[in-house]
Amino acid sequence: MREFYGVTLDSPLMLGTAQYPSPAVMEAAFRASGAAVVTVSLRRETGGGQAFWQIIKGLGVHVLPNTAGCYSAREAITTARMAREVFETNWIKLEVIGHADTLQPDPFGTLEAAETLSSEGFEVFPYMTEDQVLAQRLVDAGCRVLMPWGAPIGSGLGLNNRYGLRTLRAAFPDIPMVVDAGLGLPSHAGDAMEMGFDAVLLNTAVAQADDPALMAQAFGMAARAGQMAHRAGPMAPRDMAVPSTPVIGKAWL
Repeated sequence: MREFYGVTLDSPLMLGTAQYPSPAVMEAAFRASGAAVVTVSLRRETGGGQAFWQIIKGLGVHVLPNTAGCYSAREAITTARMAREVFETNWIKLEVIGHADTLQPDPFGTLEAAETLSSEGFEVFPYMTEDQVLAQRLVDAGCRVLMPWGAPIGSGLGLNNRYGLRTLRAAFPDIPMVVDAGLGLPSHAGDAMEMGFDAVLLNTAVAQADDPALMAQAFGMAARAGQMAHRAGPMAPRDMAVPSTPVIGKAWL
């Protein structure tokens, strides 16, 4: 498993905390998933209070605060500073939204915020598109993890731009990458891991399932299966059929 700012995770699954029917359902989903990271927004913590925070700490996983809902670099930077005080971690999932309908990240605001936060000692996990130019700028700014989207947040569409994700992965082989957002089915998570990504992050697909705990378990298993498949070295697609049974020893009539 790849290191994320010096931390080796036990699972390639990262899970969010929003939209669950109840805190108890959320806790059950996390425990069923085997996720190694929980993402929490400062606004969620403020709304849930001490009881919510106690549940998060009781999960025994790494906490990744996020700047969800921020539409400017300044707002994201301020939120990140507050989150560091509340959650007592330098990790921050940086979200600077640029489009209200698609929730596509603002590349300019994301880069500006990443530069400032990295200079202040934050370990930034930037939410981004599959843009190789932006990826290089973020790495130059100090980001040691990249989080390209699979599809718009909450859409469940899976991997919308497989070419873009595949080429981004190939362009930065030494940078840990997490496919973040838009995953709707466990097969989407397995697909991302088979492509060589290091983890997946999702929320809606689990939180809004009829049985969140069962869906969380499915995502955890799919992510691990995809990770194992990538390590095993999957066969390349072929245009022609190739018999699995050798012709040596075949009776010729």
